[in-house]
Amino acid sequence: MLNPAPTCEIASPEAAEVARLAAEYRRRAERIPPDFYGWRRPVNQFAFCQTLRASIGALVEAGCFPFDRRRIADIGCGSGKWLLEFVQWGADPLNLAGIDLDERRVEEARSRLPTADLRVGHAGRLPWPAESFDLVTQFTLFTSVLNPVVKQSIAREMLRILKPGGAVLWYDFAVNNPHNPNVRGIGAREIRSLFAGCTIRLRRTELAPPLARLVVPVSWMLGLLLEKVWFLRTHYLGVFRKPAG
Repeated sequence: MLNPAPTCEIASPEAAEVARLAAEYRRRAERIPPDFYGWRRPVNQFAFCQTLRASIGALVEAGCFPFDRRRIADIGCGSGKWLLEFVQWGADPLNLAGIDLDERRVEEARSRLPTADLRVGHAGRLPWPAESFDLVTQFTLFTSVLNPVVKQSIAREMLRILKPGGAVLWYDFAVNNPHNPNVRGIGAREIRSLFAGCTIRLRRTELAPPLARLVVPVSWMLGLLLEKVWFLRTHYLGVFRKPAG
C-alpha cells in the first residue's frame, strides 16, 4: 500500500493520504477484534472461496493461468495471504513481490515467504523497474485510497512495472460502505479511467458482506443462491490486459 515516508520526499496529496491511511490502520487494529476476519468464521471461509474461484476463472479466461514462470507483484500485499495462494497456484516464490504500508504485516509476510521480494513502500512510487512483471494484483487496496490523485498514481505505477501484454488482476468494492467513511467503492467507469488503454474485463462478484454474515453461518447453499442475484454482489473482479506494444 502506501509508505509512511517523510512528507518532504513525496507530494502533499500523497503525504496527506499516507498519514490518513496510517491513522486508519491503527484505528482498525485497536477496534476490530483479532478474529473478525479469522478462518474460524464461516462467512470468511465463504468469501475467500468465492473470491478464489472467481479469480482463477477470470485468469484462465484471460490466458494468464497457470502461474509457473510468471513474475507477480501484489500491491497492498499485507501479510502475504494472496502471495501464499499464488504459490499454491504454481508460482515460484522467487518470482513473487509485494509492497504494503504496514511494516508489521510486511514482516509477517517475509517470515512466510523469505525468498519473495517484499517491501514496505508507497504504492504510488513502486521500487521495481519498468516492465518487470507478467501479472500485477490488487485486492481491496483502491477502496482504502480516497484521494483521486493518489489512485491515479498507483494505477500508473502498476502499469509501469507491468510488461507489455501483461495483466492486472483487480478485486475491490464496487459500492460504498455506509458504516465506514474511510473506504469508498469504485465503479466500472472509474476503473476504466484509471486503466485507460487496457483491455478490461469486469464482473460483479461476492455476496454483500452484511448479508453473508447473516446467511452463511445458517446455510452455505443459501449464500451461493443469493450470490447469483447480481444486485446483491458488492465487488468487481477483473483482469485488465496492457497493450502488447
